[in-house]
Amino acid sequence: MKGLLRLLFLTFVPGVELRGSLPLSILYYHNNPFASFFVLTAFNILIVPLVFLLWDVALFLADKIKIIDTYLKKLRKRSEKAVEKYGFWALTLFVAVPLPGTGAYSGAFIAELFGMDKKKAFVSVSIGLLIAGFLVMLMSMGAFSLKK
Repeated sequence: MKGLLRLLFLTFVPGVELRGSLPLSILYYHNNPFASFFVLTAFNILIVPLVFLLWDVALFLADKIKIIDTYLKKLRKRSEKAVEKYGFWALTLFVAVPLPGTGAYSGAFIAELFGMDKKKAFVSVSIGLLIAGFLVMLMSMGAFSLKK
């Protein structure tokens, strides 16, 4: 796969993640869409346990860095009602939406903010990433078009 190290690095960057690296792999590097989907989605899923492990560091930074504190507060406010009402599926759908800010990092942070069981949260975020990755792959392949 061409550009693999760059693509893996981009997949790990918050805000870019799978939603940026997958189209780049398909459209710029002309890699196989299905291989790109599987490799980059699997790598993006690895972020979830990393966030769980680094949660205490994130909270420490949130106390020290205003932008992180503000981000976590907005994230909690934006997701609170849905997570309390629908839990697992709300988190899955949140992550499945292929927009910036709804990826693995945000999903894992939401799970931690609301004290969700880590195993269930991992499965929920992983399913969301698979859905989002599949949608991004289809869009990158031209399956959806705004042109008539």
